[in-house]
Amino acid sequence: MAPFIFQFQKMTIMKTLNKISQANITPKKALELLKAGNTRFVDNLRVNRNLLQMVNDTSDGQWPMAAIVSCMDSRTSAELIFDQGLGDIFSIRLAGAVISDNVLGSLEYACKVAGSKFIVVLGHTKCGAVKGACDTVEMGNLTGLLNKITPAVFAEKTVKEDRTSHNSQFVEAVNKIHVERSVQAIMEQSNILRDMIRKGEVGIIGAIYDVETGIVSFMEHTLILENNKPEQATAVAV
Repeated sequence: MAPFIFQFQKMTIMKTLNKISQANITPKKALELLKAGNTRFVDNLRVNRNLLQMVNDTSDGQWPMAAIVSCMDSRTSAELIFDQGLGDIFSIRLAGAVISDNVLGSLEYACKVAGSKFIVVLGHTKCGAVKGACDTVEMGNLTGLLNKITPAVFAEKTVKEDRTSHNSQFVEAVNKIHVERSVQAIMEQSNILRDMIRKGEVGIIGAIYDVETGIVSFMEHTLILENNKPEQATAVAV
């Protein structure tokens, strides 16, 4: 049975994804559902979920519709800001949402093995990792991680003065470039994901979460969504 939303005494109840409902979600639909979820979050209209029931429903397997690569920042929980429940998304979190072999392997598992239909690379405003890269911070193992953001610092050419973390304009400009480069890195460094995206089996986009408003701004110019697969006739609400 596909997941559905039903109304009872003005209360919206959400069902969890299963194998059939996941299969009926196209990449385009997955993106629409994520956007709708963030709108609910911002409007404080999150749907009601029986989390214990979702634990039971997913005890024998998981069928997430999307994979979100986001920062470890405590304010950026993907399940919350996209209003998703247990079993709905893969959440890959690490400082700066940097792309590494481990992240690529996780995304390949999410899409090729577990059937996820969409990838979001999610940066966020006021990111400490981006600020650290702007200031050339060196500290133990963090140094290597920040070095993965450094190319975005050099790529940013519009800000001429105070190119440090003290300049919020510079930080956010670097942040956007870093997200763009991360989407590009996934396409360049994973033959599996690139092939799936080009076949229309998976879509990908970059986005920025605003920690002040809760709004996710999707960077439409980074969207790669092939339309060679028709929309499924089955209506799915998540």
